[in-house]
Amino acid sequence: MNDDREMYMRMLRRMMLIRRFDETVVDLVQGAELVGMAHTYIGEEAVAVGACAALRDDDYITGNHRSHGHPIAKGGDVRKAMAEILGKATGYCKGKGGSMHLADFSIGILGESGILASGLPVAVGAAMASKMQGNDRVVVSFFGDGASNQGACHEAMNMASIWKLPVIFLCENNQYAVTTSFNDTVAVENISDRAVAYSMPGVLVDGQDVLAVHEAAVQAVQRARSGQGPTLLEARTYRYRDHSEGLVRILREPYRDEAEVERWRQRDPIKIHSAWLVEQGVASQQEVDAVETEVAATIAEALEFARQSPYPEPEDLMTDLFADPVTT
Repeated sequence: MNDDREMYMRMLRRMMLIRRFDETVVDLVQGAELVGMAHTYIGEEAVAVGACAALRDDDYITGNHRSHGHPIAKGGDVRKAMAEILGKATGYCKGKGGSMHLADFSIGILGESGILASGLPVAVGAAMASKMQGNDRVVVSFFGDGASNQGACHEAMNMASIWKLPVIFLCENNQYAVTTSFNDTVAVENISDRAVAYSMPGVLVDGQDVLAVHEAAVQAVQRARSGQGPTLLEARTYRYRDHSEGLVRILREPYRDEAEVERWRQRDPIKIHSAWLVEQGVASQQEVDAVETEVAATIAEALEFARQSPYPEPEDLMTDLFADPVTT
């Protein structure tokens, strides 16, 4: 039980880290300290945390434009992440990648991108490398309901199934691709139903329940690691905020009902897990509150670190951008 308790508490801490990190990002955007696009993961924390808890440190993940939650769930450094989105030299990509391009190869974070569905072919390539090298590393590729309609998504799933590659396709179905409901763009009832076309398991899971996501991910990882091939997981979840910060200011009319948002807020993943911990006697309410306090301090320190960090030097503009630097 001690090992399980450690995992359950780590899940809580990482969900809270993601939540507080992205709440801070919202404050930075609203205060005009952070410019450019910022896509928050608020409301979806259980998906990345539940899935990454099923992985080893040397397993891989690929993400997307909603990119802060995935690295933090995998164990990334919030100081480097915060510095990166503020464009500082101490960031993951030395301030050159920004909010949508966090990567940390040392713990299997292969990178994220604002190009829809672009992480899936990368995940398939990493899974192919794992198989060719004869190791048992697996890859989880996070993508959204909008990306599920991209050709790259279907090409990736088809190839992974043909070659039985160790990859898990994890669709974070947060109901909307920008402002368009997935019900208007997906012909099947569930995105996971599409798995049958690629001869792989398709699993629909409650994306607000970190333990349910973890259980489904464990099964998919075991299947991948044992050479049985890929799985398509669909986590039904919800983003509480808009597709990107500031989007609501340019819309002419609302695209979703506030009552709908409130219904999903009643199933907050952090509240669900916190209540479960207390009800099961895994942790006291005081211990849960202590984690929240510690997380707040951690993110506050990360923000201060980022603010005090220097910007990249102009002469470093081309550094790390090319394998073979362009010379004049």
